[in-house]
Amino acid sequence: MTAGNATEGNARIEVLISDMNGRLRGKQIPISAEKKVWSGAVRLPTSTQSLDIWGDDNDDITGLSLTIGDPDGTCVADRRTLVDMPWAPAGSKQVLATMHELDGSPSFQDPRAILSAVIDRYTALGLTPVIATELEFYLLAGDWREKGVPSPPAALTYRGEPNGFQLYDMDALDLLDDYLETLRAYARAQGLPADATTAEFGPGQFEVNLLHRPALAAADDCIMLKRVAEQAARKHGLKSTCMAKPYTDHAGSGLHVHASIIDAQGRNVLDAAGGEPKRLKSICAGLLQTLQDAQLVFAPYANSYRRFQPGSFAPVDLTWGFGHRGTAVRIPEKDGPGARIEHRVAGADANPYLMLAAILGGMLLGLENELDPGEESTPAYIPTDAPKLTHDLLTAVERFRASAFIADIFGERYQKLYGDTKHKEAIRYLRSVSDFDYRTYLPGL
Repeated sequence: MTAGNATEGNARIEVLISDMNGRLRGKQIPISAEKKVWSGAVRLPTSTQSLDIWGDDNDDITGLSLTIGDPDGTCVADRRTLVDMPWAPAGSKQVLATMHELDGSPSFQDPRAILSAVIDRYTALGLTPVIATELEFYLLAGDWREKGVPSPPAALTYRGEPNGFQLYDMDALDLLDDYLETLRAYARAQGLPADATTAEFGPGQFEVNLLHRPALAAADDCIMLKRVAEQAARKHGLKSTCMAKPYTDHAGSGLHVHASIIDAQGRNVLDAAGGEPKRLKSICAGLLQTLQDAQLVFAPYANSYRRFQPGSFAPVDLTWGFGHRGTAVRIPEKDGPGARIEHRVAGADANPYLMLAAILGGMLLGLENELDPGEESTPAYIPTDAPKLTHDLLTAVERFRASAFIADIFGERYQKLYGDTKHKEAIRYLRSVSDFDYRTYLPGL
């Protein structure tokens, strides 16, 4: 056997599902046994999708694991998502799947199924939501585990310190060109519609834009872009992270969403055609009315809430405006095929499927009702009485658990599962004594 054939003999197909935190879990199947993937023979415990951020199934609070025998579900692969894995042995592929119960119904725990159910509501109205995402992430030096703290890649530092602010700095792109070209090559190999790449505020922080696609495909693209960014980093001895706030003194990472709605004739129903953008404004109102209830989806961890600081680009006030990047919901274009909203709240750590389910749910509220978003926020005027997002994970948990909107969009069972799991994470965080506590409160020398 030649070396090339040996490599091909190691080829695999990876069947991937998303858990509640947007972590990809699944199985590697020899490529020679690929027929198992399409016959429904790939199974995993349904509790795989109830795991918390530490990988605990929390059976004590969910009753979805050993209490009921930890039953299997079937991983139903979506052939549309079958792509090559350029970082793996030649011939290797991956495919995204949705967890189904053994009776054939989608699992209530599956984030991809939750988003699909919301999209079905649009389909029933003869409408198709179209989404583009802008993902920010940090690139880190590969020795962050040994150091215990993250630091930028060496190419972006001088004597161990960041070179300076790198917003839109072409030098930062040039210095990391090898990594970025690998990322782009991997994206091309997987058919990801990656467009512009920019250097962002923080040292080693970058943004990659993905072009508009139907909502489920856009969520698939976003979750795979996160994986591509990490696989490219490994090739270069680096680490990528979508942690919302990895540095105290530098910008957090967001995940902005641009959304349009297309009718059966291919027309953008949000197009104001030079008139009053009533539909766009009503959709803004629907999003603003549901943001507090859904904040736990847009900011799922304790660290997520470190982004929401006054004076930052992460919005705190529930405001809207035309072309105003300080608002929670922005209208970049109101006329023509590019008419859309931009949702600016979510962190890069959000699960793309749950994030889009919440956003499309809020938009649906504004589509089906005539809602008023209140006063427009402009550079010269910010409404002083606008409601605010919370800085506290536990408050976000309680709002999520009590919300009729969340129960409608995510289902009562998932509302309880997600809310209870995040509540347990919040309590563990509050009980943990940090290095900051020691440095601040222990007696000094």
